[in-house]
Amino acid sequence: MLTWQVGRVKVTRVVEMSLPTPAGAAYFIPQATAAELRKSPWLYPNFVSEDEVMQMSIHALLVEAPGLRLVVDTCVGNDKPRSLLRGRALSTNFLAEMEGIGWTRESVNAVVCTHLHVDHVGWNTMLGADGKWTPTFPKARYYVGRVEYEHWAADGAGEQQAILDDSIQPIFDAGLAEFVELDHRISDEIRLMPSTGHTPGHVCVMIESKGRQAVITGDMSHHPCQLAHPDWSPGFDSDPKAAAATRSRLFAEWADQPILMIGTHYAAPTAGYVKRDGAAYRLES
Repeated sequence: MLTWQVGRVKVTRVVEMSLPTPAGAAYFIPQATAAELRKSPWLYPNFVSEDEVMQMSIHALLVEAPGLRLVVDTCVGNDKPRSLLRGRALSTNFLAEMEGIGWTRESVNAVVCTHLHVDHVGWNTMLGADGKWTPTFPKARYYVGRVEYEHWAADGAGEQQAILDDSIQPIFDAGLAEFVELDHRISDEIRLMPSTGHTPGHVCVMIESKGRQAVITGDMSHHPCQLAHPDWSPGFDSDPKAAAATRSRLFAEWADQPILMIGTHYAAPTAGYVKRDGAAYRLES
């Protein structure tokens, strides 16, 4: 498992599944054709394979700080048929892998989802023996963005409503969840940062400890190719223009700074530093 130390804060990646995506796929970033990606040779071979497949991952990030064990984004989860999986339900060893590195379900005391899409909330809950959805982390405080929740609750239909029903409502019913604003501070060393566009209430997670900084992107960026092309928005960005503006703004803020950027969907090595590259940017490990 990949780990990073940021001052007193340790971040560990736990992968639920890989997500290889053909270059130029219409359902992802159609502008990211093989010819365009080849113009950014730093993407190869880690982020784009030699056979022109964009390498991606669905993973959670475990953030351990003094007095805090925080899970950032809880993937898809088991036993939940989703369109992302073509109607199938996962059956993975995700929780066992967490436990194998000392993170039992009971040891987690905080959970935050950068937004409420299917692959960021799934392990908020698990299927109990009685067939009901129950909080996966029974001693955790779950932080749910108020703006994000209100947007999707108002939508009221389709799979997103099913996601709220099985992955969000049970944590509120158990008294473990609270609404927070886009700039909520979780601890002295960890805070949320607005990064809207992909969804109306999207946040990144900023870590600041002993003079070191890191940021967990969420879906502000899905693939490192967007560093070279911040204007490339996947079709599932709620507001593509706003999402592109957010990427341009944040990449510019982070460029050439000692801020470790940890991509929520970036394949290994997953993290690096934003460097200016002509009029755009690249990721440097």
